[in-house]
Amino acid sequence: MRKLQPPGWAEPKGYANGVAATGMFVAIGGQIGWNAAQSFESDDFVAQARQALENVVAVLAEAGGRPEHIVRMTWYVVDCDEYVASQRELGRAYRDVVGRHYPAMTAVEVSRLVEPRAKVEIEATAIVPDHAAGASG
Repeated sequence: MRKLQPPGWAEPKGYANGVAATGMFVAIGGQIGWNAAQSFESDDFVAQARQALENVVAVLAEAGGRPEHIVRMTWYVVDCDEYVASQRELGRAYRDVVGRHYPAMTAVEVSRLVEPRAKVEIEATAIVPDHAAGASG
């Protein structure tokens, strides 16, 4: 994977402006902050974001991928102020689950999500290198 950073542009914090990669394309549908049994364990924004990220990583693992293969994420949040106010704690949760890998990202506020208790939904795109995809088939 190669980060795309145009000359003279300020370095983004916590995301990449663009990413180029080759390999197996993996689309991960929107994941919310519930567990594998589709049950919410918390109504806390950061706890739900952490669980949603763990869900993204779990789906990606089914394709033989790892967090560093994620090239794009879109975050849908129901309260942008809560998202911004949680940046420090959210960054810690992100690094715990995904590491210090920052793909191209977008975050948008939406009026609600399909699941009424959900505060965040994260969808991701990954490119799993051919050598990694064959490892777990």
